[in-house]
Amino acid sequence: MVIDEVRTVYFIGIKGTGVCPLAELMHHAGYKVNGSDTHEEFYTDAILKKLNIHFHEKFDSKHITKDIDLVIYSAAYSADSNPELTRVHELGIPALKYTDALGLWSQQFDSTGICGVHGKTTTTAMCGVLIKALAIPAQVLVGSAVVDFDEMSTISLGDKYFIAETCEYRKHFMSFHPRRIILTSVESDHQDYFPDYESIRDAFVEYCRLLPPGGQLFYCIDDPGANEVAQIIQNDKRNIELIPYGFTASGDYRIVSYNVGDGEASFSLAGVNAGAEFKLGIPGRHEALNAAAAIALTLALINDDKQNNCSLNAGQMQSVKNALANFKSTKRRSEIIGETGGIIFMDDYGHHPTAIKTTLEGIKKFYSNRRLIVSFMSHTYTRTSSLLEEFSGCFNDADIVIFHKIYASARESYGGTVNGYTLFEKSAAIRSAAQKGDTYYFEEYDDAFEPLCKMLKSGDLFMTLGAGNNWPLGRKLLKYFEGYHG
Repeated sequence: MVIDEVRTVYFIGIKGTGVCPLAELMHHAGYKVNGSDTHEEFYTDAILKKLNIHFHEKFDSKHITKDIDLVIYSAAYSADSNPELTRVHELGIPALKYTDALGLWSQQFDSTGICGVHGKTTTTAMCGVLIKALAIPAQVLVGSAVVDFDEMSTISLGDKYFIAETCEYRKHFMSFHPRRIILTSVESDHQDYFPDYESIRDAFVEYCRLLPPGGQLFYCIDDPGANEVAQIIQNDKRNIELIPYGFTASGDYRIVSYNVGDGEASFSLAGVNAGAEFKLGIPGRHEALNAAAAIALTLALINDDKQNNCSLNAGQMQSVKNALANFKSTKRRSEIIGETGGIIFMDDYGHHPTAIKTTLEGIKKFYSNRRLIVSFMSHTYTRTSSLLEEFSGCFNDADIVIFHKIYASARESYGGTVNGYTLFEKSAAIRSAAQKGDTYYFEEYDDAFEPLCKMLKSGDLFMTLGAGNNWPLGRKLLKYFEGYHG
């Protein structure tokens, strides 16, 4: 497949968090783009409509016509179950799975893949705001809408570099062609595909081995899994430059003087502009790690054709400082959806125990004078069952926690006994023993609405948390309190 010969592209599953950003980039590059998906509304509906990209809200073989040059389809669909893909094969139209299409796109550029069990989305978005601030000729693809990208998932500022969030699930990132990789974290996850830690670690090792001689691996040395992967790559002796970042890193990207106050965090990097201070308006030490990775990559691109150094001129430095200080993050990553009556309403996608623990810890320090109330819906029975002990103990920074049923995945097969109430019971026991506050269970998230209307008060921070479908609860409560205080 030579992508330069393609003009008309049809996307099956165009609302997907990966598929939609690629459709964005191809639209901006001048391709004629359209597609199809289900009628269910996602945040990507707004993106597609804003770009005037037409899409059908059902799958129908009649949508597939001979004038289509290329079909790109979500990995969620196959010719066995999707009538449009069946028709594609009947007509002999070239078709690529999304991950393969992303890989083909990455071949055109000096590409960086950003990966990790958690942290990759925000890190990629931070790279985007720095790329934009410094006018580096790059395209950036994030698997989420980014507030700082005008609620889009991509930015396109040139055709020299490509920076993309890449996914480990089912080794989807193996289609990518990286010259550089940022590795944020490695630990057990996606238990329906990776049965143990070693299997997911080996997938990241395999991905990092795609780096060519002279390639660069930026890795979070504070994360045991990422550090282990880096050491395996180092032992390969393949002329890959390893660049650590983090609180325990040696070298230029060691985080020093990290401080947090009420509503603001600051940090500096040992070798960047003599330890100049950077400020962040989003909570958590993990966000300083994400920012360090983004700064490290940005400096590598700036100095790509020069002798390596870690200095920015005064104008560049101020641009980087401003970009990070004003960074608002992505959809569903510590996203403030509103504030009324003295209550902050927040939404976060955190669905792994480590991400949940670091997120809640960071929020509690960032908003030290606020009571933190969390509604959590776990995602997939296999993950919840495999990490039940870790899940049960990761909510202690919240003052009140409300659990719901598990949000199941169509891709998993589970025959065990763990459910949402199991998680509630174990977590409630841990929180009670540690005197950490009240814990409740409501099977459906909407059942918690009326109790929360009575519970919430001025000075609280209410958060919907998880990769489930409980996120509308925060918006419904926000609307209620806006009316109550209006």
